[in-house]
Amino acid sequence: MGNTGPPRTTSWCSHCGAGLVAPPTGSSSSVRCALCRRVTRIERHRSVGNTLALAPRSPPRTAPSSVMRRELPAGYPEARGKKRAVLVGVRYTGTEYELRGTVNDVECMRRLLRDQFGFPSDGILVLTEEKSDDPYRMPTRENLLLAMRWLVEDCDAGHSLVFHFSGHGVQKLDTVGDEVDGYNEALCPLDFEEKGKILDDEINDTIVRPLGPGVKLHAIIDTCHSGTILDLPYLCRLSRTGYWQWENHNRQPHKPKGTRGGLAISISGCNDHQKSADSSGFPESAAIGAMTDSFIKAVRSEPGTTYGRLLSAMRGTIRDGHGSGRRLLPGRVGSFVRKMIASSSVQEPQLCSSEVFDIYRKPFLL
Repeated sequence: MGNTGPPRTTSWCSHCGAGLVAPPTGSSSSVRCALCRRVTRIERHRSVGNTLALAPRSPPRTAPSSVMRRELPAGYPEARGKKRAVLVGVRYTGTEYELRGTVNDVECMRRLLRDQFGFPSDGILVLTEEKSDDPYRMPTRENLLLAMRWLVEDCDAGHSLVFHFSGHGVQKLDTVGDEVDGYNEALCPLDFEEKGKILDDEINDTIVRPLGPGVKLHAIIDTCHSGTILDLPYLCRLSRTGYWQWENHNRQPHKPKGTRGGLAISISGCNDHQKSADSSGFPESAAIGAMTDSFIKAVRSEPGTTYGRLLSAMRGTIRDGHGSGRRLLPGRVGSFVRKMIASSSVQEPQLCSSEVFDIYRKPFLL
């Protein structure tokens, strides 16, 4: 009665935790998750009665933890507390698109997290070119993705995560139709010309989708074209009447871009079509990104501020004269961006979220 063929067995996606159905034959196989589209290797072993049994038969406590732990370099900190952060500053030293101030951005953010929000030193992972003695701390594409996976590893209720990136950002044409403006946003790691950029879809898959109930992520992004860099479904934009209001940017409801129950928020330096800047009037040793500068000043000046007041304070700081040095890529990439994307004269800080909330009442807390 019913299906008399070989029984299909189940396992769980090593990336998002969704259930997987493995084919009934073969000693091993790779199964693509229908939810997150990532591939999980399924190993089988022979059990009593000469039947093939799937291993493992129970899901991991959190979706990606066991797989990521084996991939992480030995030198990565073992974060045991409820607060952890990944801070990335890419200078692109010796190139035609070298930046000032990105390493200073990271150091300023580290002090803010440690001194004002109680992040432990062993819970902060820094990737900059200044860490040249440790190849795993260089902000390459591979290292950046590893660091992102470290950030969300083993997280459960009560975890507060921060991802900060200071460097170049670009746009690429959207070929699948899930972007409102027709472009994907992307981060440029140190080796982006050889290894490629990190698209918003991949960022979403890596640090947004795995967030379970009670986990909170804040991404602080200081790049050009960074408005929707986490590919979150809701964007809070300043209206013509001067109020911040939410827009739904989820063009494909069947393709979820939110979390698994957690909260993901991104605060970025400018709209998707805009360029970011460095604060002007400082020597190189004190240079800092205009967005990072305005964010830190707003947080320090009013502890316990709301998201609405934070955005308004950042906007006011940027419009008070900061930001003459544009962070626009020169060369082929920059030429393409300049031709394709018009830019307004002053960058606008942006807020995106995995869920809608009252920005004038919800307190900002990392």
